[in-house]
Amino acid sequence: MEGIEEKIRELEKWLTLEKQEDLRQFQSYLLPLSLAEKRERGYLWYPLTILHQGFSIGENIKVSVERTKNKGKAHVFRAGNPIRLCEITDQKEGTYLVGVVHFVREDTMQIIFGQSFLPDWVFKSSIAILPEFDEKSYREMESVLKTLKNTNKGRIQHFKEILFGDKLPIFSLLKDEVLNPLLNNSQNDAINHIISSKDISIIHGPPGTGKTTTLVSAIARLCDIEYQVLVCAPSNTAVDLLTERISKKGINVVRLGNISRVDEDILNHTLDYQISAHEESKAIKRMRIEADALRKKANSFRTPLDYGQKRQKRELLSEASDLSTWVNQLEKRLIEQILDRAQVITCTLVGAAHSLLAGRKFTTVLIDEAAQALEPATWIPILKAERVVLCGDPFQLPPTVKSRDANKSGLALTLMEKAIQKGFVHQMLEVQYRGNELIMGYSNQYFYNNKLLASPTVKDKKLPFQDNSPVIFIDTAGTGFEEKPEPGSGSLYNADEFSLLREHIYRIINETQALVNFDFPSIVILSPYKGQINYMEREIREDDKLVNLAIKVKTIDGFQGQESDIVIVSLVRSNGKNDIGFLKDYRRFNVAITRAKCQVVVVGDSSTIGKDVFFAGFLDYCESNASYRTAWEYMA
Repeated sequence: MEGIEEKIRELEKWLTLEKQEDLRQFQSYLLPLSLAEKRERGYLWYPLTILHQGFSIGENIKVSVERTKNKGKAHVFRAGNPIRLCEITDQKEGTYLVGVVHFVREDTMQIIFGQSFLPDWVFKSSIAILPEFDEKSYREMESVLKTLKNTNKGRIQHFKEILFGDKLPIFSLLKDEVLNPLLNNSQNDAINHIISSKDISIIHGPPGTGKTTTLVSAIARLCDIEYQVLVCAPSNTAVDLLTERISKKGINVVRLGNISRVDEDILNHTLDYQISAHEESKAIKRMRIEADALRKKANSFRTPLDYGQKRQKRELLSEASDLSTWVNQLEKRLIEQILDRAQVITCTLVGAAHSLLAGRKFTTVLIDEAAQALEPATWIPILKAERVVLCGDPFQLPPTVKSRDANKSGLALTLMEKAIQKGFVHQMLEVQYRGNELIMGYSNQYFYNNKLLASPTVKDKKLPFQDNSPVIFIDTAGTGFEEKPEPGSGSLYNADEFSLLREHIYRIINETQALVNFDFPSIVILSPYKGQINYMEREIREDDKLVNLAIKVKTIDGFQGQESDIVIVSLVRSNGKNDIGFLKDYRRFNVAITRAKCQVVVVGDSSTIGKDVFFAGFLDYCESNASYRTAWEYMA
């Protein structure tokens, strides 16, 4: 018991270190910037126009705004981010309100505030939106660790003894195993592994192995035998994907929280929408408007007030309060009805702490992308579970940890990784459906013990033109194409590497122009460095041949979970010290090359990366199985 409590205290310590470092970085980066610098770097929407205001759940005000400058420019705001709605006076930040981004669509944003009205300055002043430090997520993670420390009985204690202690997960024998003819053997085995679990099961889904398809099929089976399932993931993007896929199975799913994209496939399943679509919603909306009007009328009296005005104001506020109490009770009953009818509830890990789920327990809680989640966040939905399913791939990108001390101590090690390291039984999906067999080859050797098989449908998949090698390495060694720090940020870029990969894209353009009835392949250019991303985006905007091709340019971290016909990877690192920076986390490279369906092109300096054992192995793989080229071939 003492060992378990000590491990929880260690988690608390590491989380405190991470929170302190996260806040330090947030303040040190943003505070020195002027408004113009913040806007240029995507940290500010200003000026704004208020498009609409209304009420969200619990009489919280929701506001839709539009930025009127820098339209279309990249920015940092995402669903679920805390923000400040700030008054701007003489180019300085003034009074502000804190809210949460509900969704972003192009140059419009909907924000939810934890209050029932907006102050007058919002409508009378110039206003802006800036990032706010995410205190709430840390508060929820701190709270769940406190609960773990203080609970020594029941299901929570059982999970503690398994995940912190020496107890092993329990499985039962199934009388009727699932045998879905639309799934492969490893996918069916994964579903049976979940159903046979009494407490904790683990599904390992390498890239392109149909993890989401498997999980949705498992959820559909669970809905046949259980009242309700809770499905969570670390990010809103992952939750929205699951929500969409689950709903297409004809399952009644309710999405709690903020959404990453605004379309009917997601919106129709949000709790807000389902409330608004209910026959009682008009009455709720009308009474909310009446209560708001009464409050505004009460606050319109000018001071000093005479006795009659004071009494009238009290009566108006009392009437508004009574009306609000009644409408909140009506809404609460409606929400309970909607949630009770849902077969599946989806939300983020932190979203599982929402008051609407207070007191709800679930036979099964399924956590996707568990290998990307901080352990304290993963525990939030676990506390609501009779049994837990952890799904993900520990050989793809881990959670981001900003504190070096917390990282070294173990905060970046996820609960899923810990469970696998303890020897827990886990089911791996073994058939890869995304790309050519050679594309997955090196990752299969290094990370997956050669257990992956390429489906016959993609095994020999190639582009329909001459230069169609599935894996190409373009070596810049000896060219003098060295990395440089980006002015301002210090992030690295390598202009010459982009020149090479641009030549490769030109070749693709030339070859596809001769083809009939062939759509231009999707292309994404990936790099681990934001400085390189910034440089390449600028160059593409000024290149007449590339600007209209819809080529995506993304950091590797920002493209996890996605795919493209052609993936081009700019490694950037080229120096006399053989320093490869955070390429040393090989999982990042695994993510990059496994996004490709038909061709992956890696541009790098073998003299820099080749001193590392992992990358030396990749170079050997390219020489033996793929196309190894020198930069000089593109410079003729």
